[in-house]
Amino acid sequence: MLPPALPAHPPALPARPSVADAALLGHVERGREWPLLVWAPGPGVRMVSSAVLGGGIGEREWVLNAQVPPGYDRLDPVAHLRELAAGAGLSGAGVGLMTAAPVADRCHAEDGGAHAVVTAGIGVRGWAAAPGTGGVAVPRPGTINIIVSLPVPLTDAALVNAVITATEAKTQALVDLGADASGTPTDAVCVAAPSAAGSGAEPFAGPRSLWGARLARAVHRATRDACAAALAAGLPGSAA
Repeated sequence: MLPPALPAHPPALPARPSVADAALLGHVERGREWPLLVWAPGPGVRMVSSAVLGGGIGEREWVLNAQVPPGYDRLDPVAHLRELAAGAGLSGAGVGLMTAAPVADRCHAEDGGAHAVVTAGIGVRGWAAAPGTGGVAVPRPGTINIIVSLPVPLTDAALVNAVITATEAKTQALVDLGADASGTPTDAVCVAAPSAAGSGAEPFAGPRSLWGARLARAVHRATRDACAAALAAGLPGSAA
């Protein structure tokens, strides 16, 4: 059962210094309330993301991670995420993710100022390089969603590098748990950092750079905790 007080239409959200302070709100789908995780740092933040809404690199003012019902079959996830953002009082450019995993059970980890929040459902997991034919389809929620915030600006190249580092740390966590997988087919990542002022942006975010190492440890711990909890609880979407 969900906590009783999840406001579907909250007042304006305050700016957040890190994703650790994301607010747990709610939205209604199929006559039931579902959690909606929202982080609204406001202007002055650049993000890189693989999300269906707001993906790519650019200035973004918010991130939301929406839990939707198992068997979600809407064919307009971008429009749906925009509706959810508007209902949460969000405006401007942002990043929207979806999952069938329990958003209220998100896991957070911090390392030296690098913060990671992860939601996980790993029922449909496997290795990236697998036999078979790929296809073009609307992404289905289920997934490991990773949201990272860093307190320092990153160059475009470092933002891309940060996504690689986060993905490597996620896979390391799965291997540590004996999951025998590199991830799920619908995993998504979002990394946020302050907009660069002049030439002060960090040029590297690989796992042996200062901020890449911190990011990797935070993502690894949050992913391991989220996936371990899902497996232990036998949650829908988390069975082998």
